[in-house]
Amino acid sequence: MGVANDNCPGQVVISGDRPTLERAIEEVRAAGARRVVRLRVSIAAHSPLMSEAADRFRRALEKVALRRPTVPVVANATARPLEDPARLREALVAQFTSPVRWVDAVRWLLQQGVRRFIEVGPGNVLTGLLRRIDRGAEGLTTEQVLGGSV
Repeated sequence: MGVANDNCPGQVVISGDRPTLERAIEEVRAAGARRVVRLRVSIAAHSPLMSEAADRFRRALEKVALRRPTVPVVANATARPLEDPARLREALVAQFTSPVRWVDAVRWLLQQGVRRFIEVGPGNVLTGLLRRIDRGAEGLTTEQVLGGSV
């Protein structure tokens, strides 16, 4: 068991096998956690329990040609920008077993002067987390940028 997502101050997601998670839930409640929510997911995402899937993904990804991106990609697992295709490949595989370092990634981007973030895809979960990391950052959803539903 371990941290799967560092979403924002006060919100951490853990991942692991069911018995270990049940014990962890009991322990954090006993320690006074204000809120504990069991997520309805079927896999132990971002944990070592995903190593077999990561290996399969690595083998599939070896067959894919990756090119240098036109803009740096801030990877979930490193919270730092990557441009080298080999490093990007490593980071894509690492996502299976490494925690999502959302707080670190957002803070790094803020330190670089980024003030506007656009959440690509449906919903606004990441935009909400952004507000809890830095209330001064502007978070927009795809729907707000494009107008209408996505």
